[in-house]
Amino acid sequence: MSHVPPPADVLIVGSGLMGAAVARIVREGSPGARIHMVDGGAPIGSAPGQHLHDLRDDALRGTYIEQASPGIQSLYLGAAVTPAVSAELRSVSPGMYHLSSFDENAAGMPASAFAWNAGGMGVHWTAATPRPWGDEVFAYDGPDAWARDLGEAERLLGVHDAPFGVTNVGGRILQVLDSVFGAVSAPGRHPRTMPMAVAPKEDGRLPRTGPNRILPRMAAPNGDDFTLSTGTLAVALVHDGATVRGARVREVATGDEYEIEAGVTIVAADPIRTPQLLFASGIRPEALGRHLNEHAFLTGQVIADLERLEVALDEIPDPGPDEWVAGSYWLPHSGPTQPFHGQIMDRLYFDATGARLAYSVGLALYVPTEINPENRLVFDDTKPDVAGLPRITVRFTHSEADLALIEQARASQRAAGETLGDFDPERDSALLPPGSSLHYTGTARSGATDDGTSVCDSVGRVWGFSNLYLAGGATVPTAVVGNSTLTGMVTAVRAGRAVVGQLSGGRVDGHAAALNISR
Repeated sequence: MSHVPPPADVLIVGSGLMGAAVARIVREGSPGARIHMVDGGAPIGSAPGQHLHDLRDDALRGTYIEQASPGIQSLYLGAAVTPAVSAELRSVSPGMYHLSSFDENAAGMPASAFAWNAGGMGVHWTAATPRPWGDEVFAYDGPDAWARDLGEAERLLGVHDAPFGVTNVGGRILQVLDSVFGAVSAPGRHPRTMPMAVAPKEDGRLPRTGPNRILPRMAAPNGDDFTLSTGTLAVALVHDGATVRGARVREVATGDEYEIEAGVTIVAADPIRTPQLLFASGIRPEALGRHLNEHAFLTGQVIADLERLEVALDEIPDPGPDEWVAGSYWLPHSGPTQPFHGQIMDRLYFDATGARLAYSVGLALYVPTEINPENRLVFDDTKPDVAGLPRITVRFTHSEADLALIEQARASQRAAGETLGDFDPERDSALLPPGSSLHYTGTARSGATDDGTSVCDSVGRVWGFSNLYLAGGATVPTAVVGNSTLTGMVTAVRAGRAVVGQLSGGRVDGHAAALNISR
């Protein structure tokens, strides 16, 4: 059987952006704390947690750029639903998979997916980090505390306000968008550049933030104070109903199971597998799996009329082979007067000889949807999925109000498209199936009180437990209109800070108690 690791002070389930952030905060606030991080997936490439945009492997990086270029997250998976994977998980290549591929019933959200690899979605994401605003904000401790936590989240992600800059044609796009939306935009919420977790370099490169940028220790993961175990799936948390003593894990390659003891445990898997692991562990509060939320995704693209924009095709900068957009812009939502988040990316097209053909502007609008406790994940503890965890059925429908707002978004998208160039809604716009954005929230939501509508408190501590925390999109209690990563990172900041406080208030020693589960 596998070697059973020594006890840890902190166990983190999930090696994505949120888990990396919690580990970073703990390392900064409690130097010397022993951290053990586990993830069921294996690395893509040679560096755990490296964003695919920045891999040294040209083939892998090229595949990512090709799949990411349309700006539609679900297309990272390819046009077709990924096929069912084998129950022999050791043979499953790291990457992204539709839920249905793991034998989940995802008919209610057919494009829903997750990452089965070290670094989670943090190695795939677009790095867009629009700032949450208005009803997206969950400021339990007031606006000053929210601003502090948001600032820390941006520090960890390395957010840059305008990594691509503003080209001449980009400036004209922003002017056109403001002519359409400016009158209904709140102060400070007019069209602008998209904040992104990107670090511009002097040589022109634009590396994205992956988990190992947040936590460089992932590059040298095994030592006295930090261990990263990839290909190691958490199958249950070990607890007595009030205290978690660690987790039972399974090595994917061998099938061996053993326990990892820890003083504090943080689950930062994703909004699908975080509640799944709690359910598998017998931790089943009323709100678990409920309040599943995702904005509707209305994609669109217009071939720009450059004469109208007063820009020549040969004046537009070529982003080069490692980038797929010339610029990245943002239409912030402004509440009821302008309820849509716009992700605006422009792109050059070339013919086979390398000559320029056209210039297009992507007009993706995210449409907020109502939070409904009946939109949920239902877990079956009598039938496992291919990972051996409770099988999931996804229940998700749009309300009448959602459908009406989607129609309003179509009109707004058409107004912008027709102002920019040749835009035909029948040809150039599509409402993507639920799950396409990969921006899921709410399935283990936080709350101010333990009233049955939340799973954890304001810092992610699960109600009724002294040392179990959650972080990430699952705990976000609001309907997020824009990309959800920065908003989710706020929950990691809060959980990490709470763990540091618990450790400094009297370290919970991972050696304290043996686990009463046979190895």
